[in-house]
Amino acid sequence: MKRRALRAVTAAITALAPILLMVVIAGQAHADTLICEKYGATTIAGGRYAVQNNNWGDDTRQCINVTSTGFTITEASHNKPQNGAPGSYPSVFAGCHYANCTSGSSLPMRVTDSRFSTIQTSVSMTYPSSAGVYDAAYDIWFDPTARTDGQNTGAELMIWLNHTGQVQPVGSRVGTVNLAGGTWDVWFGNIGWNVVSYVRTASTSSISFSVSTFYNDMLSRGYAQSSWYITSVQAGFEPWVGGTGLAVNNFSYSVGGGGGGDTTAPSAPGNLTATGVTSSQASLSWRASSDNVGVTGYDVYRNGSVVGTATGTTFTAAGLSPSTAYTFWVRARDAAGNVSSQSNTLTVNTPGGGGGSGACRVSYVKNEWSGGFTANVTVTNTGTAAVSNWTLAFTFPGTQRITNSWNATVTQSGAAVTARGNSTIQPGATANFGFQGTWTNSNPNPTSFTLNGATCTTA
Repeated sequence: MKRRALRAVTAAITALAPILLMVVIAGQAHADTLICEKYGATTIAGGRYAVQNNNWGDDTRQCINVTSTGFTITEASHNKPQNGAPGSYPSVFAGCHYANCTSGSSLPMRVTDSRFSTIQTSVSMTYPSSAGVYDAAYDIWFDPTARTDGQNTGAELMIWLNHTGQVQPVGSRVGTVNLAGGTWDVWFGNIGWNVVSYVRTASTSSISFSVSTFYNDMLSRGYAQSSWYITSVQAGFEPWVGGTGLAVNNFSYSVGGGGGGDTTAPSAPGNLTATGVTSSQASLSWRASSDNVGVTGYDVYRNGSVVGTATGTTFTAAGLSPSTAYTFWVRARDAAGNVSSQSNTLTVNTPGGGGGSGACRVSYVKNEWSGGFTANVTVTNTGTAAVSNWTLAFTFPGTQRITNSWNATVTQSGAAVTARGNSTIQPGATANFGFQGTWTNSNPNPTSFTLNGATCTTA
């Protein structure tokens, strides 16, 4: 998904809300890779950077030619009012932007991390006289959490190297400052997050600077917080009229004086499950990720946003509401900041706050003979939300041992049994599976079941 970025708009439209948009991810870019898809993207420099077309604000066609070091807008016919939002933001970036994470960026990173002051970036651009009306700008994002997915809600730092026409940043001008070898007009506005724009009074086609130089100025003005995380560093163009010919010739990003070192992401965490689901919390666990230099932690997502981190493979998701469906997944990260792809998604349905019957019902029908049996199990979703990647857990009260199963992956550890299905059970629908087993002294039916950690009634 891509955001509809509300960059560089006037105060008259700051009430607009961000809209999430689809992104098409291509493979590693080679020389002269042409992208015309509205939200098409690809990677360069061995995955260290991503290039995105991001034609978010217009329905006219826009194409970019991606090179090994940047891109050129080869086709654009924008004609947007100059007192409104731009047509697009084609750009190259390092870090994480709507779940598209580059390798070796060490982002997200808390700004109190000692490495933050070592983040350096540079860009060189081309502005043909026929390019139309645009700004050429960095777009650097900050969030209160270590967000890798979704809209950042801390601050958007824009650094305008050049602009034409009558366009201006969000909000109003609040001052002037000398930074990074230039003089800048400072603008501030809020559109659900702080937008702090530094507009160079004398345009330039290239710059090299430390991100902390501008962020420290934001802090001193009260527009940012030291507890926030930097999530991505982007450089590109916002065209209002035209745009053809604008080019990023070279873009670089480094942390700690190098290119980020390790660029190998950890493997995705596996087998995310929930137990102990109550009306207010759930205990999550998953299979550990592997990495060439070691995993340093896991980010836990709830409904698309990071809600906590864990150093091990368990996490208690607290603060849940009764009778509500939540979707969880987990990502691993290593010491270099590389982020894994996400684990399986898990839907957890919390029961009602009054200790009610939960959101599932289980029927367990047994066919028994001396020393052996089969069981057919029907799971009914009695809640109001679909349940995906479901896990049904129960405990045998006798001496049963499962020998084979069908329509689900059924495993047994001691008396504890877990059945996993990769289907989605819609509200009011059922899932059916069965198994065959043996028994010696006794074969009573299980008396309690949990679905994704929530207690079910029995039919």
